[in-house]
Amino acid sequence: MWLNDNKINATELGTYRESLLRATPNHIVIDHLFNEEKLKQVVSLLHQEHRWQTQKHTYSALYVDKEQWQTTHIEERFVQREIWQNQAGCANSSIAQDLLGFLRSKEFMAVLSRIFNVTITDMNVASPEINTNFFRLGAKDFVKQHADDSPGREICMLLYLNKDWNLNSGGELVFIGKDDKPVSIAPLYNRCVLFDPSSIGSEHWVKMLNSQELIGYRYNVVSWYWSE
Repeated sequence: MWLNDNKINATELGTYRESLLRATPNHIVIDHLFNEEKLKQVVSLLHQEHRWQTQKHTYSALYVDKEQWQTTHIEERFVQREIWQNQAGCANSSIAQDLLGFLRSKEFMAVLSRIFNVTITDMNVASPEINTNFFRLGAKDFVKQHADDSPGREICMLLYLNKDWNLNSGGELVFIGKDDKPVSIAPLYNRCVLFDPSSIGSEHWVKMLNSQELIGYRYNVVSWYWSE
């Protein structure tokens, strides 16, 4: 089991729903949602250096190459990070891949559907696997302010995999919020953040990492979900 049963009973799911609707943006933070022992095994695999590749986005284009990046003004660059590379022919060979598969399973999407009161499905998603993956940030990487809303996208999920995270290292997720009251969330281990990307105040960014305090990388899973 990937989920802790005591975190997904009817009472807890109802509480999540109420908290979601009260918050601006519509979001919830659930700590210890996932099986700790399994996550430890996942984290050990994420330290394989050869599995990571740099990913860069600009406000005008996603997945830009080196030449496009160099010709784009610095103010137009909004993401520089590394993305996990699945090994060809080994789709089910590791517990890391098992986690990614679970996050797109009917079981997990049913939990999300109950919290957000909307039917989540991959029925009309052309390539579901590209919408769930591991990412990491180093001292020179960044995620600037942006929105994750797109037609039919109902839920964004982040799961943090940073064991013994130093709060002085930066790397907080920050929602723009409302009335000049941003919402800051530390990337603590086994912390799951769920939010509605179309809700007020859901534009967000990641605080720059503090290179003097940072040890290693900031790891997380990002997953996006659509309705019917």
